[in-house]
Amino acid sequence: MTRAAVPAPRTYYDSHFRRAAVKIIPGEYWVTGADQVIVTVLGSCVSACLHDPCLGIGGMNHFMLPACADDTRIGGAAARYGINAMELLLNELIKRGSSRARLEAKVFGGGNVLEGLTTLKIGARNAAFVHEFLHTEGIRIAGEDLLDVWPRKVAFFPRSGRALSKKLKIGDRAAIARREREYERGIDAAAAGEVVLF
Repeated sequence: MTRAAVPAPRTYYDSHFRRAAVKIIPGEYWVTGADQVIVTVLGSCVSACLHDPCLGIGGMNHFMLPACADDTRIGGAAARYGINAMELLLNELIKRGSSRARLEAKVFGGGNVLEGLTTLKIGARNAAFVHEFLHTEGIRIAGEDLLDVWPRKVAFFPRSGRALSKKLKIGDRAAIARREREYERGIDAAAAGEVVLF
């Protein structure tokens, strides 16, 4: 099974929120109706949080780029692209009984944290993509914290749909940008010799 198809495995007890927590990183998503909090840290990446208020379930993804220029790339790298990450999240919610008409979205990230790469506008491209995707799917955006220069820590409560976004200190920008670059290099190296187990 590829990394993209496996939900986030990192669980811990969050003493601040006093409940079980799941941490996701780029290329991952998590859907649940449990009384958990899903957390992630974003730089230029974007996370979409989808919530079904009738069923009390929701999920979050974390993606790096809107789409892959080479449409032939598949496998573990797939969920780092917004088009795949959004489809994985949406399809999992629909499998659990949700409908697009009931879903509400909250979207976060897209900060310009990669110094020297302002001409690429990765964060702005991610933000524009998530807006367009949700509009096309007919999913209402109930809240957002996008763009600017700040990295963010996001906490999403899938049962209630509540979401919190905390802007991180400028000193954290370099560390987050470095992690995003390392993750991308690791995926690129792994994609060349990837093996899918089933």
